[in-house]
Amino acid sequence: MSKNEVFHSTVGQLVDLLKTLPQDLPVLTSGYEGGFEIFYEPGIIKVRHEPENRYYEGEFQVAEDGDKETFDAVVIRRVVRDV
Repeated sequence: MSKNEVFHSTVGQLVDLLKTLPQDLPVLTSGYEGGFEIFYEPGIIKVRHEPENRYYEGEFQVAEDGDKETFDAVVIRRVVRDV
């Protein structure tokens, strides 16, 4: 897989990938507009897929009561710092 290819993974695949990396490196996530941030403990959230959303809204949204075609996903939320 190339570095620019989208990586859709399961928890098991991510764990296997992380095991191949140096274990003392920090793990970060994308920042709001640029740079990188730390993140909260991952959690399971029920989501719905909305591929037509604008890029800044995210392709997946938190599911609401009555939504159809939802699924559970492990989500890693970045820490949002005050400006």
